[in-house]
Amino acid sequence: MTQANDNIPHRPGAANAPHGGTLPVKGGDDPEVRFLAENTDLSPKQARELIREHGHDRDKLLEIARTMKAEG
Repeated sequence: MTQANDNIPHRPGAANAPHGGTLPVKGGDDPEVRFLAENTDLSPKQARELIREHGHDRDKLLEIARTMKAEG
């Protein structure tokens, strides 16, 4: 007996693909992480850690991110 999904090619990693046909965005689903990652040179992981350490004040986060960029 065949099933509806039998005609779909099996690709490595396809089981982990996002549903709905949307591609992942930089920073994931958290808008604060996404904002910080898109407006600085921080990775989403660095942005998440910075938010965890310093809170959600965007001005403060951008200032800290700029100093991190200058140091690195």
